[in-house]
Amino acid sequence: MNTLIEKISTVNDLILQGRALEAFDEFYHDDVVMQENDSPEFVGKALNRKREEEFFAAITEFRGAQPLKVTVGESTTMVEWYFDYTHKDWGIKNYTQVAVQDWKDGKIIKEKFYYGS
Repeated sequence: MNTLIEKISTVNDLILQGRALEAFDEFYHDDVVMQENDSPEFVGKALNRKREEEFFAAITEFRGAQPLKVTVGESTTMVEWYFDYTHKDWGIKNYTQVAVQDWKDGKIIKEKFYYGS
């Protein structure tokens, strides 16, 4: 698995199998920076893994997810996702989101999510 298309496809497949935290452990850099729209950045793998755990623990009903489009550049990937779930604090969520990943040393070093508010 050397190419970015193979790596991001594996990440997407793990997410679809309900194994997003495994994807995070395997494919995210120790110094990963994650950001939601223009909110402040969250730095470091431990902090971001905790945030991911909290997010998935708060989903009370999961109805579906689907990668709609995948784009690959020299050291960047982008995935347009469709999500449909119920979150204990946010209620019913049904939306599309674009996730942009910058890669370094074979791992995601930065990921920014773009979605409507």
